Amino acid sequence: MIIAEVLGRWSGGTHRTPRRRVWLLAAAYGLTIANLYYCQPLLPRMAHAYAGSSVGYLTTVVQVGYALALVLVVPLGDIVRRRPLVCLLLLAEAAALAATATAPTAGALLAAGTVIGLAGAGVVNILVPYAATVAADHERGRVVATMLSGGLVGILLSRTIAGLTAEFFGWRVLYLAAAAVALLLAAALARAMAPSAAEVPIGYAAQLRATLRLATSEPRLRRRSLIGACVFGAFGVFWTTVAFLLAGPPYRYGEAEIGLFTLVGVAGALAAKAAGRAADRGWQRPSTGVLLVLGVASFGATAAGSRSLPWLVAGLLVLDVAVHGTHLLNMSVVYGLVDGARSRVASVYMTFYTLGGVAGSAAGAAAYRSGGWAAVSATGAAFMAAGLAAWAPEARGSSRADDAGEPDRAAAPPVLRSGAVRRRGLPGRRDRGGAGRSGFR
Repeated sequence: MIIAEVLGRWSGGTHRTPRRRVWLLAAAYGLTIANLYYCQPLLPRMAHAYAGSSVGYLTTVVQVGYALALVLVVPLGDIVRRRPLVCLLLLAEAAALAATATAPTAGALLAAGTVIGLAGAGVVNILVPYAATVAADHERGRVVATMLSGGLVGILLSRTIAGLTAEFFGWRVLYLAAAAVALLLAAALARAMAPSAAEVPIGYAAQLRATLRLATSEPRLRRRSLIGACVFGAFGVFWTTVAFLLAGPPYRYGEAEIGLFTLVGVAGALAAKAAGRAADRGWQRPSTGVLLVLGVASFGATAAGSRSLPWLVAGLLVLDVAVHGTHLLNMSVVYGLVDGARSRVASVYMTFYTLGGVAGSAAGAAAYRSGGWAAVSATGAAFMAAGLAAWAPEARGSSRADDAGEPDRAAAPPVLRSGAVRRRGLPGRRDRGGAGRSGFR
C-alpha cells in the first residue's frame, strides 16, 4: 500500500512486525469490510427477488449491526483472547453471508444483514487495535496505515466488484463467494495470529465502564472523534447520492459504469499518502486543518460536476484525500493516547465515526430530494465546515490546556505519548481495575 510506505516511519527501534502478517491482516480488513457495502449497488436487483419494498432497509440494518458491534462487541478485544474471537466472528459472518444468498424472504434477508454488520464490524475494529498493539512504536504508524489502506480499498472497490459480479453471475453468487472468502480468512488468521491471554483480565461490565470513562476523561479523543464523524459524514453525503446523479442526465450511466466510477475514489485515497509524511514529522494538527479546508473546497468542484465530469472527478479526488488523510491523522493521534487496551479507543472513535457516516447518508438523501445536486454539495461542505470548527480549538492552542500543561502528544513520538498516558493515569498499561498488560496480542 502506498500510504503504508510513508506513514509511521518512526525513528529508532529494531523490532519489525513480519510484513506478510501485516498484509494478511490488511487483506482481512478489506475483504471483511467490503461485505458490508456489497448490497448498496445491488438493492434494485435484490428487490425484484422479493415482494414489497422492505429490501430497501438492508443498508440500514447493516449499519445498525455495525453500530451495535462498536459498543458491545469491539470492547471484548481487550478482555478475551483475540484470535478465537476474530475467528468466531468470521464464522458467524460466513453463515450470515450464506443466509443472505439463500434467504427465502425479505425478513430473513434483513436478519442476515444485521448479523453481517455486527460480525463484520467486530472483526475489522478488533484487527486494527490488534495490529497497533503487536507493532513496535517506531513502526506503528506504518502498520496502522497498511490496515487502513486495506479497508479503504475494500470499501471503494466493493461497489465495483458487486456491480460487475451481479451483472454477469447474479447477486446470490456474490454472497456465496463472500461466504467462502470469510471461511478462508478464518482459517488463515487462526494460523497467523499469535495465541495470547486477554490483554486486560477484567469483566465485561468493567470494560464497558472503562471505555465510557476513557471517552469522558480524554478531551483529545472526543475532539478527534468529532472531527472523524464530520469528515465521514461528508463522505456519506457524496457516496449516498452520486449514483443518482450519474444515473440521470447528462450522464445516464448504468450499474457497471457507476461501479467503475468508484475506481476514481481509490486513486484519491492513495493520494492521501502525504498525510503519512505529516504524521511522521509530528504535523498532525496543522495538516488536519489544511485537509479540512480542502474538504470544504472539494464540494465546490463537485457542485460544478453536475454537468461536467472533469469537475466531478476533481472534486472526488480532493474529497477522498481530505477524508482519508484526516482519518489517518486522527488514528495516529488517538492510538497514541493509550499504551494498551486500544479496543476501548477503537470503540469510542469508530462509534463517533460511524454515526457521522449514518448522519451524512441521511442528510445527503434528504438534500438530494429537496434541492438536487446543488443541495448535496452544500450539505457536504457544511459537514466539512463543522469538522473545521471542531478542529479550531487545536489551532488556537487550547489543546495544551486540555493536556494540563503536558507536551502536545499529537506532535510527539509514540514513546513520549505513551509516557504521557502513564503520567496522567489514563487507562493504558494498567487500567483502574488494576489489571496489567500481558504482552502483544
